[in-house]
Amino acid sequence: MAAPGVPVSLLSRVLRPWWRLTRGLTLGAQGVVLDAEARVLLVRHGYRPGWFFPGGGVERHETVAQALAREVLEESGVELTGDPQLHGLFANIKRFPGDHIAVYVIREWRQPRVPRPNAEIVEQGFFPADSLPKNVDPGTRRRMDEILHGAPHAKNW
Repeated sequence: MAAPGVPVSLLSRVLRPWWRLTRGLTLGAQGVVLDAEARVLLVRHGYRPGWFFPGGGVERHETVAQALAREVLEESGVELTGDPQLHGLFANIKRFPGDHIAVYVIREWRQPRVPRPNAEIVEQGFFPADSLPKNVDPGTRRRMDEILHGAPHAKNW
């Protein structure tokens, strides 16, 4: 409740930076890109081990959907041609306090080009769900089980 005589919007603008500092939250978006054979697109980063869905952080003044489209395009060359379906929002607080990941299933897309390997993404590929690389991130593997095999939906990454 605002103090008497202080507009709520002004109070909100004044307190918003404090809330941001005291309630730190980061948000990422990852895309589960599936092809016609139900193979999944995974990327391998140059700065951490394992295979992951393409994606990344939501930037200031960007919606989650915009971040998803931008990151998937940057990391894999995949352009969304339809609306992705939200699979869920997962807390990633064991790895990074305050971090959450929005996971979307992407079935309508095209890939006019495959980006060359670089310092961020050293490799990418489509993999059958029953033949994923050995070092797939455990959270990535759990999301695949939820999406393709009906495994119970987890709350944490």
